[in-house]
Amino acid sequence: MDISTIAYTVSVWAIPVLLAVTLHEAAHGWAAWRLGDDTAYRLGRVTFNPFRHIDPFGTLLLPIMLLLASGGRMMFGFAKPVPVNFRGLRRPRRDMVLVAIAGPAINLALAVVAAALFHTVPLVSGALREWYGLSLQAAVWVNLLLAVFNMLPLPPLDGGRVAVGLLPWRLAVRLARLERAGIPIILAVVFIVPWIGDAVGMDLNVFWWLVGMPTSFLEGAIFRLVGLQ
Repeated sequence: MDISTIAYTVSVWAIPVLLAVTLHEAAHGWAAWRLGDDTAYRLGRVTFNPFRHIDPFGTLLLPIMLLLASGGRMMFGFAKPVPVNFRGLRRPRRDMVLVAIAGPAINLALAVVAAALFHTVPLVSGALREWYGLSLQAAVWVNLLLAVFNMLPLPPLDGGRVAVGLLPWRLAVRLARLERAGIPIILAVVFIVPWIGDAVGMDLNVFWWLVGMPTSFLEGAIFRLVGLQ
């Protein structure tokens, strides 16, 4: 891609990614605060101001790197995790589930809003119309991708915390012990397993099977929900 194409693609994805990852974390902090833990509140993290949640690597550098590495087809990232003291929650096991769900829930809501805003695209004129439509499409996709990815039942992802809160105690303890290994497992599934598959001539894109396909299904469902399909 040339510089102008890169700049245009970044401009399309920047706001959707920034809002998706930072409001995801803000929702965790807000839910924890309402359920009894004021850790994030005292640190000024219970706010929907995205600049309070920016992580220099995860929110800025990583999305740009992925954009360039994928030839402009993919941008993804994360914000600074909101600190939550689960012992400070009024009902720790139940409230841990609610705090975990809050992040993916706001991403799902943002995706629905972005999809509904497609009805306003004809109201925009000139060259801005294409940019506006692409930005809305990016917002739907990245919010759904973030929601689905985070709901995988593996700590420290939100889905892992939900599973720990819902499983019988013995199974919950065993799953919780995987938290330190969770990120290495995720990185292996996303990068190493597909690379091995390419080396041996097999399609082992586990990330697409577990995250991409459900995201694509949800995208179609939401567009139908708002009357666009």
